[in-house]
Amino acid sequence: MADTSMAGTEITRLGYFLGPHGVQGAAKVYVLGDAAQFKKLKRVYVEGRGWLGVMRTTQLAPGVALQLAGLSSREGAETLRGLNVYAADDELPIPEDGVYYFHELRGLTLSDSEGAELGTVKDVLDAGHQDLLVVMHEGGEALIPLQAPYVTVNLSAKLRPRSLSLTADAPEGLLGELDDDTDEPEQADA
Repeated sequence: MADTSMAGTEITRLGYFLGPHGVQGAAKVYVLGDAAQFKKLKRVYVEGRGWLGVMRTTQLAPGVALQLAGLSSREGAETLRGLNVYAADDELPIPEDGVYYFHELRGLTLSDSEGAELGTVKDVLDAGHQDLLVVMHEGGEALIPLQAPYVTVNLSAKLRPRSLSLTADAPEGLLGELDDDTDEPEQADA
């Protein structure tokens, strides 16, 4: 029986199941991020099913196929279609330099180029061609492209993210600020 308890375990969504792969119970996964994060996982958390052991991982272009404990038929794999798949954060492999998991960026502060705090990263969205930081700030919520050359990831001594900052050449208005000229509508002379 699968352990459905997640108490005390921080998990990150890795993707969702697309459907069967072959006839022996493997299921294709649409991967958010790098498919290599599945290589050494011994278990995954499947939405509504709990923790399931990973028997085999097969790299596909662009995702992976997972053979999970307890699934041995195409019909069994079909029942996973559309379900989200997660991994325990502390079981994910350490990514290569310059690559970060979304969970590592959530909760970090975002500062301007002089160090003044602008807001906090609430989430990171996979927008296809680039990832977007969801930043909570005084004025509400803003989406900031992560891959843009104007966001710097500041690292800890262990070379993992500790904060984010905008570079000096970041365009104005990323957090939705209005220019002084556009704060108020112009008054026409009568």
